[in-house]
Amino acid sequence: MNSISLNADLAAVSRLVVEGAMLVYTFAFLTFAYHLSQLASTKKSVRAGATKLERAGIILLAIAAAIHGVGVVLRGISASRVPWANMYEFSITGSFIVVTIFLFALTIKDIRLIATFVAGFNLLILGTADTVFYVNVKSLMPALQSYWLVIHVMVAVLATAFFNIAAALSIAYIFKTAKWVKASKLKLVDLMRRILALFPTEDKLERLSYRFNIIGFILWTFTLIAGAIWAERAWHRYWGWDTKEVWTFIIWTIYAGYLHANATRGWNGKRSAWLAIVGFVAILFNFTVVNLFFKGLHVYSGLK
Repeated sequence: MNSISLNADLAAVSRLVVEGAMLVYTFAFLTFAYHLSQLASTKKSVRAGATKLERAGIILLAIAAAIHGVGVVLRGISASRVPWANMYEFSITGSFIVVTIFLFALTIKDIRLIATFVAGFNLLILGTADTVFYVNVKSLMPALQSYWLVIHVMVAVLATAFFNIAAALSIAYIFKTAKWVKASKLKLVDLMRRILALFPTEDKLERLSYRFNIIGFILWTFTLIAGAIWAERAWHRYWGWDTKEVWTFIIWTIYAGYLHANATRGWNGKRSAWLAIVGFVAILFNFTVVNLFFKGLHVYSGLK
């Protein structure tokens, strides 16, 4: 009983640490947003180098990520396993991977401007995890007590992180090329137009998104294969048309179509960007709606 009480206490500490990370993410988000508005008003070039304000935002983002990582580790220790057995744990781990990959990718100057999106997205995910998805620590069902949990889920998290950054770049591309943004005379849209003018060219945004999606697709392919192998070990069949399995394959098909259309048919521009966004929406649907409202062996919300 003492060990259970200790685990529960440590899980509570982990939650507080994650909430602390949310606070720092909020400051990072506001700093990046203010930085963008300042660049737009002064019409300075982002390629001139990071400003003091942008560097402050990056430092805040790194601090938030470090605190966030501690919260994830404490959750894992409290459960005596890897922390991705339910939607809460997957959310805090996945969002940590997203921001970590982004921080490493900052060597690519052209992605610096999506820092506002990354900080805001992490804040939204953690807020939802803390208020909607939170569950107490529980032991895993026997079928999940396997090293394949680490392999399968970790690769899925990495793939999702790359798809997330690619989707952010595609969204920037859509807004940057939108006719209504270029034509509107509203002050708010004018501010958006000036902010978008700071972003890389449409071609560069498209190329960057494509590269992140390629990495994500390779990782997602491995996720699909590893999942089939794990299913055979756990349930003695490679494929069972489980809801989660079907949606994993649907997502793979969307991104395979995206890459094929780009590579062989020259299907680029807005059509390509929208397809990348549709793929990421399918991932979000798979994680939220499928876990919450569908039944199956893979459903792991932990809320029921």
